Amino acid sequence: MNSVGNENPNGICTSGHESNCRGCAISGKLKCRFSASEWLKFLLLFSVFLVPGLIGMHRAGYSNQIGWMFVFWIFFFGFWEIKILCSHCPYYAKDGFILECPANLGCPKFWKYNPAPIKRFEKFQLVIGFGILFGYPTYFSIIGKQHLWAGIAALGTILFFVILGKNTCSKCVNFSCLFNRVPKEVVDKYLKKNELMRKAWEKAGYQIGND
Repeated sequence: MNSVGNENPNGICTSGHESNCRGCAISGKLKCRFSASEWLKFLLLFSVFLVPGLIGMHRAGYSNQIGWMFVFWIFFFGFWEIKILCSHCPYYAKDGFILECPANLGCPKFWKYNPAPIKRFEKFQLVIGFGILFGYPTYFSIIGKQHLWAGIAALGTILFFVILGKNTCSKCVNFSCLFNRVPKEVVDKYLKKNELMRKAWEKAGYQIGND
């Protein structure tokens, strides 16, 4: 475990030096190191929903609502989601004010790192937040009779979650996220490597299986 005062004050291996990954039993089974290419893939995947959504809003005559949509995004990604989801993630444990992760790169870390699992009410809030996030442009496209663009945006939303679930959520280290699909045995091995998380998870009632 790294000592307090360096860039990894919480001793989480994801925030530690890459040399610590040598010989790791779960190497390759998790996306536990930051990768700029993974972030770019995430943005590209998100654009499959975003681009047709924006086109639909514009053609529907609701361009004035696009600004309010981005205001919500700033609130959601900068304050709300980062509290109920990101603050529980090992990527968030790294020292510094700016989050460095394959999804929300660049978001400010106003909240303290919370190694405990995400609570049920936080998961409920996440569903509400995503509903607004993805539903906003689709809704205005529909009421503006831009059904084709609304349909493409809806399809983009489905593709976003399907592909993300298969390629990212199945290896994501934010294990208690509503969409996480990492096998329990891999989660257990990661928790055993990270004492702070393990203690917080066990305190919350999680039981680590026997090898």
